[in-house]
Amino acid sequence: MSRSTHYYVRKSHRFLGLLLGIQFLLWTAGGLYFSWSNMQEIRGDVNRKQPSWLSPDISVVSPSVVLQSLKKRRKVDSVLSVRLLDVLGKPTWQIRTGIYQEHLNGTRKLYQYAHLADAETGELRGPLTREEAIVLATQQFSPTAKVKNVQYFTTVPTDHEYRENTLPAYAIELDHPSRTCVYVAAEMGEVTKFRNDKWRVFDFLWMLHTMDYQGRDHIGNLLLRIFSIFGMITIFSGFLLFYYSNRSRNKRRYR
Repeated sequence: MSRSTHYYVRKSHRFLGLLLGIQFLLWTAGGLYFSWSNMQEIRGDVNRKQPSWLSPDISVVSPSVVLQSLKKRRKVDSVLSVRLLDVLGKPTWQIRTGIYQEHLNGTRKLYQYAHLADAETGELRGPLTREEAIVLATQQFSPTAKVKNVQYFTTVPTDHEYRENTLPAYAIELDHPSRTCVYVAAEMGEVTKFRNDKWRVFDFLWMLHTMDYQGRDHIGNLLLRIFSIFGMITIFSGFLLFYYSNRSRNKRRYR
């Protein structure tokens, strides 16, 4: 390798090392937190009570009865799922349906909807009220905690801690050292997510790890790809410099 080439490789290696060193440090810090953390604590599972199970002696109507009532109210193109839940001590059918809509470009998109019905009578009921959501959230959280604040979401920003989850939903903030927020999907009739301070630290470090500063979960974004390529260049240039430095040193010793 000529002296000029060696000079430019060394300069490029130093510049890339300085630029990427900060990101490598963030990746390492995130990896340490991920590997040393208890994922059950991050997900809030340690504070989630076991769900109550329904008695085998209950008498319920067929979900087809609910579907017949539902089709009289709105269009139903497909049935996505049917579940039997215990909602505040009552057996409840949760039925998720889909409706296809045509777009101007000729594509079809499936829009999903959730419905609740009394499983004993088959009568459709509306989404959970604010009071019902509070009761459901406090029932599933252990230990007992008071409610600090309640919000109702129909949309959330892409970087929100409840991103890409079922809406509409109630965000019920509890007075607990973990600063847990319990999210209850109103139309689904169930608790969907627990979010606490440990999860928020995890989410922030995950954002730095993926370098997706908007949605936080897209690991194939352009910025991450560019830094990955630069990282490989930095590593290989370091190997190259190490090889030629030892080669030059050996030549001087031989002389």
